[in-house]
Amino acid sequence: MDTPKQYYESINLPETLSIRTVSELYSKFTDAIRAKDTITISIPESAEADLSFVQLIESSRRQAKAEGKTFKLSTPASGSVLKVLERAGFVDSFDREDSKFWLHKEV
Repeated sequence: MDTPKQYYESINLPETLSIRTVSELYSKFTDAIRAKDTITISIPESAEADLSFVQLIESSRRQAKAEGKTFKLSTPASGSVLKVLERAGFVDSFDREDSKFWLHKEV
């Protein structure tokens, strides 16, 4: 039995991260949070995201934390995801934990 796989899940996301895919992603994230202790999300560099995706990530992150789980990004937010975060005003209001999660910055 491979112990790390028992506790860890990596989810590779599609190129389109929008309201059209949020329901499917919600199911994947919810299942992973229920079943695993650590969930790592991989966002393609060329992904196109909208605000619904950022909201889904934030709610999943909070749910995982409430259940004592770890929910993280494999790489810092960039491209379209970073632009959405900036346009929506998230980046300007990041606290230490937000900066570490989204940008992988230790403050």
